[in-house]
Order: sequence, then C-alpha cells, then structure tokens
Amino acid sequence: MENAAIFGWALLWILFWGALGGVVTPRIYARKDLEISQASFGGAVIGAALGPLSLFPLWVATPKITNRLIGIGIALVVGLFVAAFALADPDNLCVVNGSFVVSQLTNGIVIGIIYGLMALGLTLIFSILGVVSFAHGEFYMIGGMVTYFITARWLPGVSPFIAILGSCIVTFAIGYVFERLFLRPMGSGKIERPTEYAILVTFGLAFFLQYFTQALTSAVPVKAQRFFPFPRTEIPADSGALLSMTPGNITILDAISVPNPRFTAAVLALIMLAALLWFLFRTWVGKALRAVSQDRQAAAVTGINPDTMNTLAFSLGAMLAGLSGASLVQVFSWLPQVGIPAAARSFVIVVLGGMGSLPGAFLGGLIVGLVEAAGTGCIPDATRAASYMPAYGMVILTLVLLLKPTGLFGREL
Repeated sequence: MENAAIFGWALLWILFWGALGGVVTPRIYARKDLEISQASFGGAVIGAALGPLSLFPLWVATPKITNRLIGIGIALVVGLFVAAFALADPDNLCVVNGSFVVSQLTNGIVIGIIYGLMALGLTLIFSILGVVSFAHGEFYMIGGMVTYFITARWLPGVSPFIAILGSCIVTFAIGYVFERLFLRPMGSGKIERPTEYAILVTFGLAFFLQYFTQALTSAVPVKAQRFFPFPRTEIPADSGALLSMTPGNITILDAISVPNPRFTAAVLALIMLAALLWFLFRTWVGKALRAVSQDRQAAAVTGINPDTMNTLAFSLGAMLAGLSGASLVQVFSWLPQVGIPAAARSFVIVVLGGMGSLPGAFLGGLIVGLVEAAGTGCIPDATRAASYMPAYGMVILTLVLLLKPTGLFGREL
C-alpha cells in the first residue's frame, strides 16, 4: 500500500506542478514581452520535473525556453515516473528484467517506424491539399488485402516484392481516380464549402472501400505468411553469440528479440522513407510538391500546376498507406475493418507531430510505438494491456494538445 501511495503522490506531483507551470509561465513571459510560443509547454514540462525547485528560478530568470531545455525536462519527468512505478510494483517484469525492457522498446521502435510511414501519407495529403483524408485507413486495409491475395490466393509462391508493388499500384490508382473525380472540383471553385465537402466525400470513400472489400472477400480474418524467413545462423558461431537468427526471429546480444515479420516490415518502411525523402528533396517534382505546400500562388507563378500536385500528393499518400498495410499484413490478422483503428492512430500521430510536418509525423509514430510497447509490456494482464492499447496514444495526444496545440513541430496558422 505504501508503494502504491508513493506512485499516486508522484502522479499528483507531476500533474499539479505541470498544470501550474503550463498556466503561469506564459503569463509571466508575456508580462515581460518575451517569446511565449514555447512558454506553456516548457513551463509544464519543467514544473512537472522538479516542481518549485525549477519553476521559481524559471519565473525569476525567465530564460529563453529552448528545445534542449524542454528535452531535459521531459527526461526528468520520465525518470520520475519510472522511479515511482518501480517503487509501486517492484516485481514487475519492466522493473526486474532489463532484457525484457530493451526487447519491448526495440519492438516499439520497429512498429513506430511503420506507424510513421503510414502517418507520412496523411501528412503529405494535408500539407498539399489542406484536407484530412478520412479514407486513409481504408487504403491501408486495401494494401494489406492485395498483398495477401497475391501471395496466398492468386499467385502462390510469387516474390513478396511483386505483391507489395501490386498493392502500391492499386492504392495509387484508386487515389488518383478519386482525386481527379471528387477533389479536383475544389480547386476550380465549383464547391461552395470545400472543407465540409472534403470531409463528407472522403468519409463516403471510406465506407465504400470498406464494405465493397467485405462484399468481395468476406469478414473472415486473414494473415499472410512471413515474407522472408531468416536463415538459421549465429554470429559468432559459438556460445554467447552477438547475433542469432531463426526463421521467425532475430536476437541480438541475447537481450533484444524482434519477430521476423516486424523486422521485415520496419526495413521495408525505412527503405520507402529513404526513397520518399530522396524524391521530395532531390527531384524537380518533389521540390514542386514542397513549393505548393508552402505557397500555392507563388508556386503557380513559377510554372507549377497546383492541381497536378494535388493529384500526385493524394495518390502518393494513398500509396504510402497501402505500403504500410502491405508490410503489416504478415504481422496482424487482416479484415475489412482493420483500417478503422489504423486511421485513428494516424490522426493521433499527425496531430501529435504537427499538422503538415513530415519530421513530426515520423517522430510521432516513434513516440506512439514506444508508448504502446511500454504500456503493453508493463501491464501484467495481457488482455487488459491489449484492450488499453488505443488509449495510450490518446493520452499522449491530449497532453500535447493541452500544452502545445500546434503539435511538436507544427506552426501557428
């Protein structure tokens, strides 16, 4: 009971001083005509970390609140929370088993990379078109379905690369046709209320894709076989191997264990991320997309067609979601409704990282992946841990919106 009380008091400390710092700090900085864009977020983090020991010096000296200062505060808050949790439940696996913790965090990073790839598509669509696609989860679902049917039903034994390429082509094509037919009229001024129109029409696309897919494939869950089984090997080939592999798992230093499907999906995601960055920053078309996202009128003056960029952005965003689904169909069971939680998670990640920020989307994916891995690993009851998973991202999102409404890398509109 005493240990549980310590954990409760630690949470109260974090909440009380964090709330006080978030409310009072921007007022003090505004009174002194200082920059207040980071004052609320920084004050909350610094207050939650050390309470009055850090808040009172902050209010007196009013230094510039930098990302480094915020990072130190976040590290202290996490340390305080972990220490309180360890005192409250000293027998928890997350406390007594360091290898388990490292393995969980590694799996969190791996799945977070894939979350980031999925959210990048939604961010790309928003940054160019200025609308949120509520059909993003359905593109994710279709990518997985196409990959499953190619590898398991239509062309058994075919290379998974062919199946993944097929899912990219299908989702890109659907996104291209949909944008040309339903979203292109917004750019020509034919739609009186374009924002509401975009919400309704993408919702309609989501329902259509979900139930059309269910009519074609049924609602029975499916799952693809792992794409590339690992060879059995140990490096070095004696006891105490630094790296050991079985067909379904890779183990590093006898501490970090990553299942083959997740590792493969993360590698595919990293390859696609590198290709996307090269495309956006090294090609003329990619630079044109970035120009339209920054200033449509200025981009049009230089000869860039914003309508063409809209079509390309929506198609690429749909393809990125489809690629994420194609990577994860070997990890999770797949059915037509699988896109609903995936879309909700993408919205959380995009808002968490900052609307329209590509680095923010990737970092937000990593944060959500790590939080989910830590939450599911540290709750002893596996059933409860799995049922709480959708709530972890929402808690982080709520805290960020309260303290920094623009997200981690968002800009003031």
